[in-house]
Amino acid sequence: MGKKTEKGHRISRVEPGGIGEEMGMEPGDFLISINGEEITDIFDYQYYIQDEYIEVLVKKPSGEEWLLEIDKDYEEDLGLEFENGLMDDYRSCHNKCIFCFIDQMPKGMRDTLYFKDDDSRLSFLQGNYVTLTNMSEHDIERIIKYHLSPINISFQTTNPELRCRMLNNRFAGEALKKVDTLYQGGITMNGQIVLCKGVNDGAELERSISDLTRYIPQLESVSVVPVGLSKYREGLYPLNPFTKEDALDVLSMIHTWQEKLYREHGIHFVHASDEWYALAELPMPEEARYDGYLQLENGVGMLRLLMEEVQDAIVKLEECQYRLERERKVSVATGLLPYPYIREITDRLMRLHPRLKVNVYPIRNDFFGERITVSGLLTGQDIKAQLSGKELGEVLLLPQNVLRSGEEVFLDDMTVTELSDALQVPVNIVKSSGYDLTRNLMGIQTGGEYNE
Repeated sequence: MGKKTEKGHRISRVEPGGIGEEMGMEPGDFLISINGEEITDIFDYQYYIQDEYIEVLVKKPSGEEWLLEIDKDYEEDLGLEFENGLMDDYRSCHNKCIFCFIDQMPKGMRDTLYFKDDDSRLSFLQGNYVTLTNMSEHDIERIIKYHLSPINISFQTTNPELRCRMLNNRFAGEALKKVDTLYQGGITMNGQIVLCKGVNDGAELERSISDLTRYIPQLESVSVVPVGLSKYREGLYPLNPFTKEDALDVLSMIHTWQEKLYREHGIHFVHASDEWYALAELPMPEEARYDGYLQLENGVGMLRLLMEEVQDAIVKLEECQYRLERERKVSVATGLLPYPYIREITDRLMRLHPRLKVNVYPIRNDFFGERITVSGLLTGQDIKAQLSGKELGEVLLLPQNVLRSGEEVFLDDMTVTELSDALQVPVNIVKSSGYDLTRNLMGIQTGGEYNE
């Protein structure tokens, strides 16, 4: 994980052409201090490098110390990366949430999949959601002092007693008061509510949305996502899946609030994740409803954005009069949730380009259970088992979110190469972009006549 040494933080990468390289910094050097201030973690680092003139103390592997005087633009980065992105140990979650997906995973998977983070610094860096129960007053003060935004918060409910029960933490209700401090400090926030049937839905959801509106505009958005229920729930809090009728009720409430808040504030504020529309068998909302896609990583608007980008890609293909020179047969594997929307996209492309033949295969999640319908939790073994013997054409396309970040490994540790060998077909990984999906479906190489 790359922990802090007794003195300083080890630099893992120096951006070519950046200030750090110009000043002679190299991977393996240690950052000791900035302006005489010891750097505890990424919060300190991001704050102290903002000034136009800074003094940076660096220690070389030889033990030699360099004091570098740097003139730069305000807020200009030094171009450094550290062995640990936080420049400190990661903080784990001490809650025992009734909906936690990590508690619903089978034994025997890689250790990193069982780590529960609840670190406000990861919220700032990577967009992770935090419960606030693991944040001290000092943490809150530093966020406000350094004006680190946005901070993403897992609310679940604004009912203090219910929040304590849902998080199994007697301090969870009290932690909500930290939102007031962040609001008064002008910190931008985004929120999340993981909805559990019969627990924080219905009147409790109505209360939560109403309570959270008072934090507008600092609180820019709140997403409502259904709880994910795997088949490994023995001994856990009994939770039931939402039905189509439940989804329609949830969407009706959210749409009512969106209309009200848009009239009052010019934003829709509360957003339903894509799962609700798929479960309700409704089309995705128009693009304007998403207020600029503030919560894409939370599954809010991903399918709408994909469809908009594909539409734009189709227009560009028409403008350059692109046509397939030969018959092309490809296949796409995806989760049950996005399947009808992906099928709609591929059907349209096939109508426009008769030489294109696409088979779209919905993959049932046998590994975690069929209630899990998103593509991001598909495993290599499920894809392999359900596509064996199927007509796959010249290439199989898979969405990027089925892989471990930065690696070609599925959740079950099967590699892309192993899957390709087993199915006897090349496997292409498609980025989370309608442009890249179109390009892969049509067999267009990057840099050709078609450009985004």
